Amino acid sequence: MSSYKPADASPKPSRRRLLVLGAMAGLPLAGWQWQRVSTPQPLRWQGTAMGAPASLVLHHDNPARAELALTATLAELERLEALFSLFRADSWLSRLNQAGRVAGAPPEFATLLRAALAMAAQTQGVFDPTVQPLWQLYFDHFVVAGATQTLAPAAVAQALARVGWRGVHIEGDAVHLARPGMALTLNGVAQGFITDRCTDVLRAHGFDRMLVDMGEPRALAAKPDGTAWRIGLADPREPSRALRTLPVVDRAVATSGGYGTRLDEAGRFTHLVNARNGQTAPAFESVTVIAPTALQADALSTALALLPAQDVTTRQALLNRHPGCRAVCIGAQGQMLDLEAAA
Repeated sequence: MSSYKPADASPKPSRRRLLVLGAMAGLPLAGWQWQRVSTPQPLRWQGTAMGAPASLVLHHDNPARAELALTATLAELERLEALFSLFRADSWLSRLNQAGRVAGAPPEFATLLRAALAMAAQTQGVFDPTVQPLWQLYFDHFVVAGATQTLAPAAVAQALARVGWRGVHIEGDAVHLARPGMALTLNGVAQGFITDRCTDVLRAHGFDRMLVDMGEPRALAAKPDGTAWRIGLADPREPSRALRTLPVVDRAVATSGGYGTRLDEAGRFTHLVNARNGQTAPAFESVTVIAPTALQADALSTALALLPAQDVTTRQALLNRHPGCRAVCIGAQGQMLDLEAAA
C-alpha cells in the first residue's frame, strides 16, 4: 500500500509488537498450544498469525467448550493464512502474484481485497495494496550484507511503474492484475481482518468477553469484573515502555510505525513504503487507531502513518469517513496528536 506492513519474510523480525500488550496481561508463551485453566481463570493462548505475534484471552466457565472454540479459531486462522500469506507459496495471494490472475478464489479473498482497494480510493493511493514490488526492491537490496544506503533511482522508478491500485480487477471470484510484474500485499489489512473473523468464530461458540489479537488486538465487551481491557501505547523511541495506557471496550487497536521493522541499521529505511514516490520515511514515528473493528483500525493506522505530518485536514477528513474511530499520532520527540472522527 503506499504504506504497508511488512511481508511475512523480512531481513529483520517481521514485526515487533507496536503495542505493549504486557501492560494489559502478561501472557505466558505457549506456542500453538492452549492452556487449560480452571474457572475463573481465563484461557490464555499465544502464537503467531501472518508472521506476527498473536494472542488470545478468553473468559469461560467450561474448559471443554473453550477447547472446542479455540480449536475452531485456530482452524480459521490457518484457513485465512492460506488465503493471504505472502510467505506461503501456495496461498491464493502468492498464486495471484505469480500468475497475475486467479479464479475460483474463496469469498473472503475478494472481500478483503475490495476493502483494501476501497481504502486506496479514499486516500488517493496513499494506501495501496500493489506496493509489493517496491517492498521487494528494498528487501532484496538490504538483505545483502554491506548494502549501500541508496538505491538506484532507475530501479525505484521501475518498481513504481508496477504499482497502482487501479490495475487490480475483481470479477466475481476471479482477480487479475493489469500489468506484468504487478504484485499485491494485504499485510496492511489482513491481520485486522483475521482478528475480526476469529472473534466471530468465538462469538458463534457463545463467548462474549474476550481479547483477540491476531496481529491487531480487539476487545469484545469488558472484563468479567466490568473493567476495560487495557492496552499500552508503546514509545517508538523505547518500545518496551508505554507512553499511554488505553482502556478498550468493544473496540480494536492497531499501530503502524516505521520503527517496527527497520531495513537498515540507521533506520532511514523501514517497512512503511510510500507508493507515490517510493520513499520509506513515514511522517510520524507511529500512528495508533482505535476503531469498532480490527480491519478498520489496521487499514486506517497504515494509511494515516504516511499522510504528511502537517496535513491535519486530510487526516481528519479520512477519519471522518469512519465514525467511531480515533487516532493517536506520535512524533519524533514523543509529542502526541489526538484526532477523532466527527460525530
